[in-house]
Amino acid sequence: MPPLLRVEHLTRTFAGLAALHGVSFELEAGGIYGLIGPNGAGKTTLLAILAGALRPTAGRIVFEERDVTGEPAYAAVRAGIVRTHQVPRPFRTLSVLDNVEVGIRFGRARAAGRGAAGSAAAPGAAAGGAAVGGAMQVLERVGLAQRARAAAGTLSVGDQKRLEVARALAARPSLLLCDEICSGLTAAEAESLLRLLREIRAAGTTILYVEHDLKAIMAICDRVIVMDHGQKLAEGPPAAVQRDPAVIEAYIGGESAQGGAAAPAGAAGTVEG
Repeated sequence: MPPLLRVEHLTRTFAGLAALHGVSFELEAGGIYGLIGPNGAGKTTLLAILAGALRPTAGRIVFEERDVTGEPAYAAVRAGIVRTHQVPRPFRTLSVLDNVEVGIRFGRARAAGRGAAGSAAAPGAAAGGAAVGGAMQVLERVGLAQRARAAAGTLSVGDQKRLEVARALAARPSLLLCDEICSGLTAAEAESLLRLLREIRAAGTTILYVEHDLKAIMAICDRVIVMDHGQKLAEGPPAAVQRDPAVIEAYIGGESAQGGAAAPAGAAGTVEG
C-alpha cells in the first residue's frame, strides 16, 4: 500500500540560505508522527510547505498518490492537509460555532459536496443547516459544545487550542499538521489534548506533530523525525530515536560525546522550538 505522504528531497532557500536541504520521509496512513528539532532546524518551514503557505525551491510532495508540490493553501486544505498553529488564530469576534463553520465551508466538505460528518449532502448544503449541525458535532468531539455561542476571543488559551483543532477537523483532513499544540498549557490541559489527538488518530486521521517536549513525543508518537540545520538527522520509533547518539549529542546534552551516560529511553526532556 502506498504511503499517505511522500516527501522527496525537499529544499527551501531564503536569500541563498537553505532553511531545508534535501529532506525526505514518508508517512503511512493512520499514525502519529513526531517532528522535533531546535530553533532553526526547519520544522516550521517544512509544515508551511506541506500546508501550502510556502513553495519549495526544489523537491516533491506526493499526497494520496498525487503530486501536490507548490499547490496553494486552499488547495492543500481541499486535498486533505490541514494545519493548526502554535499561536491560535481564531476569528476573535466571531462565535466559536462560526469559527468551526469556516472550516466546513472552505474545507473538503465544499470540495466534495459532503457534510462535516462525512454524509452525502446536496451541492451547497454545507453553506446552510448542514454546516451548523456539522460544526456542533465537531465542537462536541473536542469538548467545546458548551462554549459554541461564546466569542472566540473570550476563550482561555487551552480552549483556543481546542478551537484550533476543531476548525482543522471541520475541514475533514486526512493529514493533520499540529504545531506545538500543547505549548503554554498546564499539565492537565496538555494531557487532555494528547488524549484528543489519540482519539483523532483512532478515527482515521494521520497526524504530524511538531513538539519541543520529548515526554509528550514519547507518550504519543509512533515514529519520530528529528531535524537539525534544515536536514533530517534521524528517524525511527521514539525509544530508538532517543537512544540515537546523534540525537543525544544534539538534543539531550551531548553527554555521550563527553563519555557520560546517555539519557535513558523514556526520560523526560525538551528540545527548543
